[in-house]
Amino acid sequence: MSKRKKKVFVIAWVVLLAILLVCVIIFSPGPKHDETLSATMRDAVLHNTNKVSLLGIVDVHPSVISAFVVTGSLLFIALLIRIFAIPRFKNVPGKFQLALEALYGFFKDLAKSNSPHRNGFLAVYIFGVGIYIFFGTLFELLGIQVISTTGTSIALSAPLSDINAAIATGVTSYLVILSGGIVGNGVKGVGLTLKEFSLPISMSFRLFGALLSGLLVTELVYFSLSLSFVLPVLVAVMFTLLHALIQTYVLTLLTALFYGEVSEPSPKKRKKPQKATA
Repeated sequence: MSKRKKKVFVIAWVVLLAILLVCVIIFSPGPKHDETLSATMRDAVLHNTNKVSLLGIVDVHPSVISAFVVTGSLLFIALLIRIFAIPRFKNVPGKFQLALEALYGFFKDLAKSNSPHRNGFLAVYIFGVGIYIFFGTLFELLGIQVISTTGTSIALSAPLSDINAAIATGVTSYLVILSGGIVGNGVKGVGLTLKEFSLPISMSFRLFGALLSGLLVTELVYFSLSLSFVLPVLVAVMFTLLHALIQTYVLTLLTALFYGEVSEPSPKKRKKPQKATA
């Protein structure tokens, strides 16, 4: 087949698919919704209706199941890396070793640049919380289906799409900042940290709001007939990737920045020179 014939063949297929897509959009009766758009979006946030049973003991938010799955998976992968990969690391790193060192090096440099005095524990913490936020946010792209208590099939959402998980992450980061103030400046460090009393609230709601906005936009796109064919996939992937990267960087940066401020040693006051006696 010549190049000209191939080009004509490809164009014909594109035109045919475009015609089929237009026909589907125009003549399709549309999806049947059992509830209104407001009810759908409200349930996407609160999950008052579509809850999941946890081992038959209690009904929980689907993100709780997601949190257990993500945490268990990350711990299992970390265990495998520690047992099988790290003992084989060499002075001349391979691709996997280089990628792992570059990933940890990013968070270590972030800790050093914002907290030059005390950054050992800080680097480890922001590495752990950053990995959890990133992969926890990407988890919803898997679309794992579970059966809710009402008998309907729902997809597991990101762990941090629950306000309680976002608050727990923000408060934990604030406690880490408080520990840096205590170690660096003692009681004065506590005062420096407590001055930023709104920090855990702002960190929690910033994290929750960013993830929630992507969830609501995706629900809105899925609900609309004219946008419910190809666009939801692009919207879901785009919003999820952007939120995973942005929120990971923002929370780790804020934690490192405030940790460095409260842990910085206070300048010692100079003693006044004593007057010479006759």
